[in-house]
Amino acid sequence: MLQAAEYLRVKKAAEFLGVVPNTLRSWGNKGKIPEYRHPANNYRLYKKTDLQKLIEQIERSTRRRSGAK
Repeated sequence: MLQAAEYLRVKKAAEFLGVVPNTLRSWGNKGKIPEYRHPANNYRLYKKTDLQKLIEQIERSTRRRSGAK
């Protein structure tokens, strides 16, 4: 069962990542980030843990490219 506190809808998830909602939708369509659907209204939902993992991947990639450790 979906736990509301664990999921964000498109607008809030995009704000969390610092991107516009259409970017997040595109990433979901391309499989770059998992999307879930609300069973009653079919809205896109994103797990907070998945969003945090994406941020951590970006940070690691940025540190590698800049040579920082």
